[in-house]
Amino acid sequence: MSKRYSSLNGSPLDRDNDLNQNNKDDIIFEQDSDSFNNDVFQPQASLDDMESLGYDEGALDDEEMDYEGTLNDAVSNETTDVNSPLASIIKEPRGTLKAAFFNMTNSIVGAGIVGIPMAFRSMGFFSGVLLLMVLAAVNDWTLRLIILNTKLSGGKTYTSFVSRTYGTFGRVVVLLAQGFFAFGGSVGFAVIIGDSIPHVLRSIFSDAVDDSKILDFLFSRNPVIVFCITFISYPLSLTRDISKLAKASGLALISMLVIITIVLVRGPSVSDSMRGSIKGSAWFLQPDIFQGISVISFAMVCHHNTTFIYDSIRKPTLDRFNAVTHLSCIVSTILCALLGISGYLIFGNKTKGNILNNFPTNDPAINVARFCFGLNMLTTFPLEIYVVREVFKQLIAIYHDESVDGTESDSVSLKDLTTFQHFVITSIVSFLPMIISLFTCNLGAVLELVGATSGSIIAYIFPPLCYDKMTKFGKSKLKRAPLMICVVFGFVLMIVSSTQTIADSLTGKHGNHCVE
Repeated sequence: MSKRYSSLNGSPLDRDNDLNQNNKDDIIFEQDSDSFNNDVFQPQASLDDMESLGYDEGALDDEEMDYEGTLNDAVSNETTDVNSPLASIIKEPRGTLKAAFFNMTNSIVGAGIVGIPMAFRSMGFFSGVLLLMVLAAVNDWTLRLIILNTKLSGGKTYTSFVSRTYGTFGRVVVLLAQGFFAFGGSVGFAVIIGDSIPHVLRSIFSDAVDDSKILDFLFSRNPVIVFCITFISYPLSLTRDISKLAKASGLALISMLVIITIVLVRGPSVSDSMRGSIKGSAWFLQPDIFQGISVISFAMVCHHNTTFIYDSIRKPTLDRFNAVTHLSCIVSTILCALLGISGYLIFGNKTKGNILNNFPTNDPAINVARFCFGLNMLTTFPLEIYVVREVFKQLIAIYHDESVDGTESDSVSLKDLTTFQHFVITSIVSFLPMIISLFTCNLGAVLELVGATSGSIIAYIFPPLCYDKMTKFGKSKLKRAPLMICVVFGFVLMIVSSTQTIADSLTGKHGNHCVE
């Protein structure tokens, strides 16, 4: 059987895993008859170095060689890129495929899953089911492209391979995208805290709330958001080393499973007055389809974590990582489909941006789900703030390096923020999401806007764009077409969905999204 690493639709196909890996785990790069490995896959080799060595990217598809075997044997033994904003909180001891699977699934099945029913409302039922599967497949493909990009560029992280293909400009853009994605996530988490914790408290102390106007005010949405962010999440965010807090977020997947189960069980029993309807085109196609795609994109994007998940595998090979990616995407798609289908079929045209807001405030089972969700957001919020702060630190370092020598580099000398800088940046990026959340319950709009902008850049634009730049020589336009289609799709999604979301938010098209 040929061991050629072929390509279809721009996506590397998996060959049969018939190679014995037992004796190859310590081999970094396997020698090839045409010296392809020596020219291309040297760790930390720049693109200019590759071109000077006569690298023919057409060989990627046209030469008969054990290409995937070569990459699969590229067992990473380098240190994680300290310039990555996620490096110090995701870096973990190398573990099993099961651990990698849970890490990736947990990264995908996050806060965005409660917005999937709203995505179905925006797209239409059957369009929603179909596009969920299509986007899951694209997500699977671009996740694997990221690892290929790191191998081709000699980089170790998402930021590094973008920097090595598009220089300082690319590095700044991807840092801004990662920062906005984390910032948007923190806004969404603050909204969720306001949609969940107050209703749990009011159900527990219902008699006291009824008898006291003070408690009625203190347990209302905005005071609870201010209290939780100011006295719980903000102090945690001020910590410089929050690696221990990252482990607490491991309960997120369990929380999501609890939420999905409760919604599936309690949904059919809601009163007729709370149910919505699905009529006519709502079954097939809706004009807000791009906004629905943005929500799904936000829910499924975990691309900024990909290289760290890959490095966490004890024996990191492409075959093993691909297996983890396939399984994680399949499981995540099933979970999203379960919640999306059940939620939309029950609430129809009344479906809200957070499906839990469709349920009454006095439902004990739903309040358990709200408590799990809100508690998870309290501990996850500081992780997002940490990422935003690290992005600021890198941008400051890039500005400092270029202002000193005027050169462009794919690495920058990072210095810790001063105590004053740390305090000011943390305070701004912690309280700004809190302030925004005080004025809206529309989690769907937050997910749409973040998914359309930074989600598109991270998932649909940079992975295929960088891969195309590193492999386009000698490839026909037909073979490059899938990559370019994905890039164009990302830009169209960004422009159309962002415009629709902003316009709808200003006009209040989808009505009230708060718990009634």
